[in-house]
Amino acid sequence: HVYDVDERNAVVFVGMRDGMTKGFSLVRREEAKVSILDSAFMLGDGVWEGIRLHKGVLTAADEHVRRLFEGAKAIDMDLAVSPRELVDMVYAACDANGMESDVHIRLMVSRGLKPTPYQDPGTTLGI
Repeated sequence: HVYDVDERNAVVFVGMRDGMTKGFSLVRREEAKVSILDSAFMLGDGVWEGIRLHKGVLTAADEHVRRLFEGAKAIDMDLAVSPRELVDMVYAACDANGMESDVHIRLMVSRGLKPTPYQDPGTTLGI
């Protein structure tokens, strides 16, 4: 498929939840960073879902979030938030960006920071 440039992405806020502090924050795109010691980056240890926002509503949100939680459970990852809390975080990011429609959200969850590239989930720092 063909990529269409969306000018809204130039100044977008990204919702990020810190697994060490458990805090959620909205970060400007250019300031959003993932550590090279993040398990999703280093080991592919994470799950994701794509969700559309249409007329202010996350399309099939319950199904997408259920699938995300099922994927996390399949790799023995505790998301440490409820499905409702996660949906609220996504809406907070959409609201902060003033986005209502024609929005594709890539909801990505990582197991978290690793002290070393060791694959054992028990070596993850934080939650």
